[in-house]
Amino acid sequence: MIDRLMDRIEITANPTVVGLDPTYDMIPQTIKKEMLGRYGKTAKAAAKMFLRFNKEIIDAICDLVPAVKPQIAMYEQYGVEGLKAYLETITYARKRGLIVIGDIKRGDISSTAEAYAAHIRGVEIEGVRFNLWNEDAVTINPYLGFDGIEPFLSPCNEYDKGIFVLVKTSNPSGKEIQDLVTSDGSTVYEHTARLVSRWGESAMGTYGYSKVAAVVGATYKEQGQKLRKQMPHTFFLIPGYGAQGASGDDIRGYFDKDGKGCIVNSSRGITAAYKKNGKYGPHNFADAAREAVIVMKQDLEGIS
Repeated sequence: MIDRLMDRIEITANPTVVGLDPTYDMIPQTIKKEMLGRYGKTAKAAAKMFLRFNKEIIDAICDLVPAVKPQIAMYEQYGVEGLKAYLETITYARKRGLIVIGDIKRGDISSTAEAYAAHIRGVEIEGVRFNLWNEDAVTINPYLGFDGIEPFLSPCNEYDKGIFVLVKTSNPSGKEIQDLVTSDGSTVYEHTARLVSRWGESAMGTYGYSKVAAVVGATYKEQGQKLRKQMPHTFFLIPGYGAQGASGDDIRGYFDKDGKGCIVNSSRGITAAYKKNGKYGPHNFADAAREAVIVMKQDLEGIS
């Protein structure tokens, strides 16, 4: 999966992943009115709004970016109908040639992690395997240690999937745990980085990067640069760009000497761009998203 992602980054000349994290307030009134008229004030109406919104965003940006990253919580809050929208979003994105990173942040004991790993492994019923989620990769919380990671490793090799393990997140309060100093003098996130590097040794791609990747936030510039040196064979997913304040210059040191090894996430900075760019409105929100992707690509040029 990491090889395929790197190929797509090369083709698009753009290390951007668009986060598909819709909120009800983000949806243009025209779409809201249509879906409320069809389905009433229901969870199904909200889910259909999200799906229509996502499809138009995908159509507008699929030739510019290698991947999208839907955040499952945004859909789960609407129950079964929301999950249907999540799955249909993934199917549509893949049809448009995009790699899909399911932002699920799962983490649990081994038996439960085995079930969560169905996101990339699929599930077998009486000898028949079903790939129900269709994600190319997922995000994983490593707080429970190797027990919660191991079930995801074999699908990485067997089905060419990937996992992005939280190492240093972009949110301000992450440091309350991640920056704690352990008994050997290193921080929790540095120790996690060493574990991720070790876990990834059995799932290397042909370009020298592992299918066991890391989430490293753009909002901690010095730590990100330090982690790149510590994790030379680990691909980075970088949240925190744009809406959270980070720019291309802040993440320059996250990339390797060839300008590779990272994909940078922007969510509402792209999908909700029509709310901030006066040239656009609810009627052409997808055009605003496309322009935001182009602006981000230009900001990242010279890095990748």
